[in-house]
Amino acid sequence: MATRAKKAGADRLIKKYPNRRLYDTQTSTYVTLSDIKNLVMSGEVFSVVDAKTDDDLTRNILLQIILEEEAGGAPVFSTQMLSQIIRFYGNSMQGLMGTYLEKTMQSFVDIHNKLGDQSKGMGAGSSPEAWAKMLNLQNPLMQGLMGNYMDQSKELFVKMQEQMQGSQNLFGGFPFTPQPTNTEKE
Repeated sequence: MATRAKKAGADRLIKKYPNRRLYDTQTSTYVTLSDIKNLVMSGEVFSVVDAKTDDDLTRNILLQIILEEEAGGAPVFSTQMLSQIIRFYGNSMQGLMGTYLEKTMQSFVDIHNKLGDQSKGMGAGSSPEAWAKMLNLQNPLMQGLMGNYMDQSKELFVKMQEQMQGSQNLFGGFPFTPQPTNTEKE
């Protein structure tokens, strides 16, 4: 059993004990899932390890936080989306799905950050509440922007599929059909 010592510049280390308590080695205090969520929200880099075996439990803890958030109010994931994600486990496309979701999420974060940078000069209108109202997914403008983003993602995927068809038709089972190009419409 290897022990992990806290080094300068290393990730913050949280140890999970058999009694299910979480111990922050940086602050020498017990913490809750809510405290871990606050670390995530503040951008703190950390890892959670089993105190006895030193196994990495970070993903498990993050999944617990997501589960609590999903159960606690307005969920991010619909039942249909969760079902679709589950269907990819054990599927040969599992790795591609994970990569796709990660890149899509990163694109969304980049857009969010760019909007945040642009809002700094807006004064009082740049409060979190003002942005929440403006970016509410029920807002038709935001729905249109997200719809366009998803259409572009779909188009890129279709183009990739078309390129792959020359060598191997790996993606033939997907429900996307190539959109006619401008020359085909005439």
